[in-house]
Amino acid sequence: MLVKTGIMKFGGSEVFDMYQRIRDLREDKDLTQTQMAEYLQCSQRIYSNYERGDVDIPTAILIKLADFHMTSTDYLLNRTNQKKPYSKS
Repeated sequence: MLVKTGIMKFGGSEVFDMYQRIRDLREDKDLTQTQMAEYLQCSQRIYSNYERGDVDIPTAILIKLADFHMTSTDYLLNRTNQKKPYSKS
């Protein structure tokens, strides 16, 4: 399953905010795209494409990003401003 960004890309700033949010989280930890790509087991070029919104982000990658940044996928997708992840009850 993929997060279909291409459709939403034309719909407004929410999608842009999603990519900016992912980039900001990486930069807040002073990490390079290369370091994130190594964690995600992809190339730096692919990771860069994720941050720019040039390719769809696979669900598995989105979950890994949320886990890495200790937040929820909803936060990454800009569906909430609550950075704290949901409890796994």
